Amino acid sequence: MLISTIELNSILNDSNVIIADTRSFKEYSEGHIPGAVHLDLFAFHWIDTTKEGIVNFNNQSQTLLSFLGVTPEKKVIFYDTVSGMLAARGVWMLLYFSHPHVSMLDGGITKWKQENLPLETKPNGFQPSTFSGKINHNIISGFEYILDNLDNLKILDARSAGEYDGTAIRAAQSGHIPNSINVDWNQNIAEDGTFKNDEALSKIYDIPKDTEIVTYCQGAYRAANTFLVLKKLGFKNVRVYLGSWGEWGNRLDLPVEK
Repeated sequence: MLISTIELNSILNDSNVIIADTRSFKEYSEGHIPGAVHLDLFAFHWIDTTKEGIVNFNNQSQTLLSFLGVTPEKKVIFYDTVSGMLAARGVWMLLYFSHPHVSMLDGGITKWKQENLPLETKPNGFQPSTFSGKINHNIISGFEYILDNLDNLKILDARSAGEYDGTAIRAAQSGHIPNSINVDWNQNIAEDGTFKNDEALSKIYDIPKDTEIVTYCQGAYRAANTFLVLKKLGFKNVRVYLGSWGEWGNRLDLPVEK
């Protein structure tokens, strides 16, 4: 799920590669990897994980990925400023639709620039497709699944300590999902912007590999980053809670801890 700067630079002219820059349009305009299209995934928050809400998410995601031009044979690479949460969200979305050829640029454009690799400023247009994909229900969670399995899951809160303990309020309720453990997603990132090595990450996520884990944050971006780290470490049973605190914290019928 990770691609190095050297490997990406070697396939820039491959017509079967889609490169998606997930940063702001301003950043994209100031310089991006040659051939990259701009895809602002931060606009795609989703805070309804009722059955109907998930159906709507699936439909909108398929529309978005069709716009991006994804087809079964295409290799899709998302990148961010570093090995960040926006690119991670893109990778998770394609894994959710069982697309096998997807990865994140490790280190993002920060590492790309450090290595003096080529940049361009001209915008690149999309070449839309008709994307469908096969949904992988094993890597997503809604609020009901968590509620039904609160005592059986390891719930990882990827937000800041302030959001977790309730001093930083970003919803109707403050605090965290009961039984959840706070591991700020920033701990995943090394000083050069890449993911930390497996040894360092294993010390942070010192959990048996067969544990069922659900990650969440505010909008399932930071949670997607932690999801990728856990998969990188070999965890088999990991889900992202799509609605995250944007849903849970705004539903007054759900339990909260501080």
